[in-house]
Amino acid sequence: MDIQAIVSLDRTKCAVQCNSKKRILEIISGIAAQNNPDIDEATVLSSLLSRERMGSTGIGNGIALPHGRLEGLDHVIAIVVTSSPAIDFDAIDNKPVDIFFTLLVPHDQTEGHLQTLAMVAGKLSDKETIKTIRKAQSNDDIIRALQ
Repeated sequence: MDIQAIVSLDRTKCAVQCNSKKRILEIISGIAAQNNPDIDEATVLSSLLSRERMGSTGIGNGIALPHGRLEGLDHVIAIVVTSSPAIDFDAIDNKPVDIFFTLLVPHDQTEGHLQTLAMVAGKLSDKETIKTIRKAQSNDDIIRALQ
């Protein structure tokens, strides 16, 4: 799967003003529901919070990969958000996070979910991609950085 298959401009937000882990997950849930009539905002938030209770999805270097499984979803979707300023997200390196690449996957896609996470993590390990995302001034800039 190509990263372009799961990202879209209507699920991308640049420089969101936010100051807490819960609030950024609420914003992400709202973006997911706003553009997908089959997705309930509260269900998304509950799924993301449940996953965070198992351990932070902050992978270090200012990046988090929140993810959750949803009943009724038939394909993987991504929500990409940057925050300004970076926020405390209990990341593994204890550094604040400013890039949030969220994955919502169908409830029954365990293997596909892991492959998608690995693909996204690989893309976000590229220093130039991250630098470009951090310099982004618009949602379009973020999408271009991920190409």
